[in-house]
Amino acid sequence: MNVLVVGGAGYIGSHCVRQLAAAGHRPVVLDSLVYGHRAAVAPEIPFHACDLGDEAALARILADEKIEVVMHFAAFAYVGESVTDPLKYYFNNTVATLQLLRAMLKAGVKKFVFSSTCATYGVPPTLPMTEATPQAPINPYGQTKLDVENALKNLARAHGLSFAAFRYFNAAGAAADGTIGEDHKPETHLIPVAIDAATGRGPALQLFGTDYPTPDGTCLRDYVHVDDLARAHIAVFPKLATPGAGFFYNLGTGTPTSVREVIAAVEKVTGRKVPVVESPRRAGDPPALYADATKARAELGWVPEFKTIEPIVASAWKWHESRPKGYADR
Repeated sequence: MNVLVVGGAGYIGSHCVRQLAAAGHRPVVLDSLVYGHRAAVAPEIPFHACDLGDEAALARILADEKIEVVMHFAAFAYVGESVTDPLKYYFNNTVATLQLLRAMLKAGVKKFVFSSTCATYGVPPTLPMTEATPQAPINPYGQTKLDVENALKNLARAHGLSFAAFRYFNAAGAAADGTIGEDHKPETHLIPVAIDAATGRGPALQLFGTDYPTPDGTCLRDYVHVDDLARAHIAVFPKLATPGAGFFYNLGTGTPTSVREVIAAVEKVTGRKVPVVESPRRAGDPPALYADATKARAELGWVPEFKTIEPIVASAWKWHESRPKGYADR
């Protein structure tokens, strides 16, 4: 199929582009390059530098490329920034997505795969988190994603849009060959920050909170490899054949890993010590967040290939070791 990957030059989107091509589909990338990297997309892949607010350009791309499915990864995702600058997040994550959906419907493209987040759940009352866990976001980032999820339900009823929304837990790792990976500026994700601390390219790692009610006192999170995420997005395609069908899936391994365990894995894989500065808890950090991805396994046959933290870290290290400056375009 001809698949428009919106945000296809970003971290998760670029890995999905590769997976699509490997599966025999024809990916087409649309990215504003505000946070994405042109070098993350192979030169033979059709590429359009475009903003989602340009509906006329969207209409041309959807028609000219004969798009059948749209995958949407183009969100701003810094939780702290969403609190200090919520309008930036509402306009990009919600309004721009609605403009994309309007352009799709006008063009008769009615299959949509949405990159959502476990942040729509907020602080869960019970663990692990299922798709039925109440959704109560505690920051604008999570709220903007939930707003799109709700819009998708209404568009499915009103216009026959078929969609799947994937609620990610902690995306991590890099392509197996080390040629594309994670390159955010600023970088806030634990694994690359720990690697930068270990190599001396960054400051000592701040460990926020050592007194949580967890086995080693640090937060527990569910790390899922970026290529495993990408595979789920492709596995859902057959389910989108039914007009008006809507699906929601958690994507995680279901195995929580503590901050100290991530640090230990980075030290083992790199052979270097991670300098750590223990700091007080950050406001709003729950002690534990991890997924129940039974539904994705049962309905999509999705089973993560990376089941533990060490091989995830090893793939990230291969990228960071070979490309210490990332894509070197900023």
